[in-house]
Amino acid sequence: MKILLRGGNIVDGTGAPAFVGDVLIEGEKILSVAPTIEQQADQVVDCFGLYVCPGFIDAHSHNDFYIDKNNPEKYFQPFIKQGITTQVTGNCGFSPFGVSAESAYKDNLGGALFHAGDAGSFRSFIEKFRDSLPVNIAPLIGHGSVRTGISGSAAEPLSNQQLEQMQAHVEEAMELGAIGGSLGLMYEPGIFAPHDELVAFSKQVAKHGGILTVHPRACSKIAMGYPLLFSKPHIEIALDEVVKIASEAGVKLHYSHLIHVGRATWKFSDKMLEKLHKLGITYDIYAFCHGASVITVILPAWYLGLPPEKRSSKFTLFKLKLIINITRKLLGMDFDDFTVADMGPEYTQYQGKNIAQLAQQSGVSKIDKYIELVNASNGTARLIIGSYNNEQIVGKLMDDELSMLMTDAWVEETGVQNSACFQCFPRFLIKAKELKLPVEKIVHKMTGKTAERFELPGRGELRPGYFADITVFDYDKLSVNPEVPDESPEGFRLVMINGKTVLEDGKYTPAPCGQFVLRKVGETGMPQASKEAVL
Repeated sequence: MKILLRGGNIVDGTGAPAFVGDVLIEGEKILSVAPTIEQQADQVVDCFGLYVCPGFIDAHSHNDFYIDKNNPEKYFQPFIKQGITTQVTGNCGFSPFGVSAESAYKDNLGGALFHAGDAGSFRSFIEKFRDSLPVNIAPLIGHGSVRTGISGSAAEPLSNQQLEQMQAHVEEAMELGAIGGSLGLMYEPGIFAPHDELVAFSKQVAKHGGILTVHPRACSKIAMGYPLLFSKPHIEIALDEVVKIASEAGVKLHYSHLIHVGRATWKFSDKMLEKLHKLGITYDIYAFCHGASVITVILPAWYLGLPPEKRSSKFTLFKLKLIINITRKLLGMDFDDFTVADMGPEYTQYQGKNIAQLAQQSGVSKIDKYIELVNASNGTARLIIGSYNNEQIVGKLMDDELSMLMTDAWVEETGVQNSACFQCFPRFLIKAKELKLPVEKIVHKMTGKTAERFELPGRGELRPGYFADITVFDYDKLSVNPEVPDESPEGFRLVMINGKTVLEDGKYTPAPCGQFVLRKVGETGMPQASKEAVL
């Protein structure tokens, strides 16, 4: 079947100027892109006055943990409704694979943020889900998941035998086409991994030409991952650590979510950009000044490593409170920046309220309330954290040549949703118009630039022979409602994934038309369907 998109403003994903033209599609591929296409088509779609672009690529996602849900459409529909057709997954050290099927710890993958279901090897993941993907998935293998499968949340270094097991899991994933690996240095168990282990993991990724994405140990002036006494901001020390790991491993590096957490950190944004440009390190950002995390994200590694019975001692609590209070003041952040998204069915009354409000209601100090919530939720409470950036920083990063765009968001079963799930990419486009940034530049960051950096074959451009991942929107009618975080945007007219129409005039039609987007590799046992996805 041939489909002709006629008369739209073609923004082809390369950054080149837009032009009025047609796009002809047959099956899952683009046949032609030209000012005028005279060939006959089975269906003609009028795109006059609309922008026709490659499907948007979400450079940082965790939706690989939601493919195995009973109703995956619930978790993917909000992203498709904002024009996203491909997601780079497995970030921050979390992937729903990379473990032995016999592992006693496989149910713990994803920490307190995600649940992997019946986790196993990368091969089993590909074979199980290759025919049921709502969007295209470009998978990274997460160091934290591999380590969890081997030793759970243990703080001790891996033994030599365990290191060999880690390497074997990474080797398998990379040989079968995983696009790279990821580290999560702010989350368990990544916070416990010694430098040599992180380098060994990264070397295995480098061996196969993959990319390494890293959630650094600190995204703020001061953080619990480093000693309080410091010679320069922890956000810079964390970047130095990431660079050291990547340099020793010889791996291509991508810095995950460049955020400046806390008002005292905002002034370091220019310095961070200067260092990233000096080293040529790409990074990704989201459009909002808040983000989702878990309640333990601000706790020091030494505290998380203690058994529960030792955490409640008077000396431990005194030391913990002292450090948190000093950190809070140095950081320019308070407990009113921490909004409870979800603590479970027993605490629904806390949803949407920040910790300062809850402390006032309870008549206790804010820090005591925070520790109470940590314990009550067993460290699993979800937060929406503000002051991640400010609007000026977001605009500056959007305009920067090294940035790529992403959501870093996932739909939760209950509680307050992260607005990035529903509104992130349209918010980028709206903000670009406000800042008078060329639409071609912003679309390039959402498409071709990301495809090039992550080496996603056949994606990110409107070009003959490429997959027909296409997003069509009305720029004049594009709008979001930040006051309702789970409300989808207006203005998206058409979304196609591999030539299948999944969104038309706001109506979503579920279809398992996504593919695994894998690196081109040799004949090393890759599942046949996966080979086809990279041709």
